[in-house]
Amino acid sequence: MVDVDPTQIARALELLRAGDVVAIPTETVYGLAADATNPDAIKRIYDLKGRPPTNPLIAHVASIEVAERFAHVDDRARKIFECFAPGPISVVLPKRDGPKSIAPEATAGLPSVAIRIPKHPIALELLKKFDGPLAAPSANKSNHVSPTTAQHVRDEFGDRVFIIDGGPCSIGIESTVLDLTTSRARILRPGHVMRELIESTIGDVDTVDPSTDESIDQDQPALSPGMQKKHYAPTTPAYRFDRSQSEDALKKSERQSRAVIVFGNETIETNFDLTEDPTHAAHHFYDTLRRIDGEHFEVILIEIPPEGSEWLGLHDRIRRATQPIDALKSPAR
Repeated sequence: MVDVDPTQIARALELLRAGDVVAIPTETVYGLAADATNPDAIKRIYDLKGRPPTNPLIAHVASIEVAERFAHVDDRARKIFECFAPGPISVVLPKRDGPKSIAPEATAGLPSVAIRIPKHPIALELLKKFDGPLAAPSANKSNHVSPTTAQHVRDEFGDRVFIIDGGPCSIGIESTVLDLTTSRARILRPGHVMRELIESTIGDVDTVDPSTDESIDQDQPALSPGMQKKHYAPTTPAYRFDRSQSEDALKKSERQSRAVIVFGNETIETNFDLTEDPTHAAHHFYDTLRRIDGEHFEVILIEIPPEGSEWLGLHDRIRRATQPIDALKSPAR
């Protein structure tokens, strides 16, 4: 993390209170922040991102006490926040109504809202001084690769957005999203906080399996961000393969300029090995994908990571960003 001039925080607060959008660092990815109670400010986020209105936003707050002003925080939610917040978990809860409630534009018109207390000190300081919820989806164009540095945000928006540079994000993929609007909890988007940890806190939890198609189309309202069939994708065509398909993947792409990302696979020649450590791999994944995307390869090949709950977040991101290797057609001779 880098030190931030207090005048930057003051300027960000001025813009946010005026209904504008500010790019802020969190421990997961950089976010486009705006007052979650202001419909016009929310519309600016959607317009900047080109994001469909059916894809709701996460409301970031400074504390459980602030969360309780905007959502119904039950005992399960309180336990989750007490155990994992501030941190990379968002909890979907019934929304509170009132004269200063979360704007329906931020929740795709649903009666629920995802609440997160971020851990990044700059985000927390800003939220404490703002004293309200900030909607803050990832600071990139819709469906593109999420940003983990301030430069990534500049690459997306240039000078259209005021950016607080908080250094590289420490985690590197988006938060776990936990739905607590029903009697049985469900993970809608896997992330750094794993199911086993959640279950040790509140009991049995269902989860979306990224190897199955539980995604939704763009015109359907989603309970959580990151549930669309295509998401987190580079502009370069990208294909996923498992280790048993390595030879086939290389053969299919041998006559195209390609970049290959693997996770500790020493059996094939590769451009980028993100290692067998899931924390390291998640931290570097988006940055690596962005660098590759700017180097004008014809295709990107991404190995499916090892099995295990600690890899589930990356499994999910890769499957939404890529097509199966069977979809890659070798160019005609």
